[in-house]
Formats: sequence, C-alpha cells, structure tokens
Amino acid sequence: MKENLDKPEQMKRQHIVHFKLNSLEKEALDKYCKKYKIKNRSKFIRESVITTILQRFEEDYPSLFEALPEEQKEKLFSD
Repeated sequence: MKENLDKPEQMKRQHIVHFKLNSLEKEALDKYCKKYKIKNRSKFIRESVITTILQRFEEDYPSLFEALPEEQKEKLFSD
C-alpha cells in the first residue's frame, strides 16, 4: 500500500491544462501507450512535456563562454 505523504502545497496539482489532438496524433499516442504498456497517460504526457521544457531551459541557459566575443573565445581555446 502507498503511504499517505503530505505534499508541499506548491507540489499539489491544482491546475488543469486541456489540449486537442488530431486523429493521427491520438492514434499515435494510443499505439505508443499500448506498445509500452503505459497505464497512466496523464503522468506520461505530463512527464514528457516537463522533460522537454527542462531540456530546452538547460540548452538555452547562457554559459560562461557564450557571453564572450568570438575573438576572446578563440584566444581562450587556441592555447
């Protein structure tokens, strides 16, 4: 049995997001869930979306060297 753990307020799911799929997208989702035995589509979709968002944030996060002009990058990495 699962323990009843109290989640912090900010972790409780209180917001509803609706979106529509066309017939091909719905069919693809259904086949994927069946093939990989995904029982909880909401969890799957939520995790997929959040994973994509976090990956994009990580890619877009400015690094130390992105802020440097090209000339300084060349000097830094030429040695």
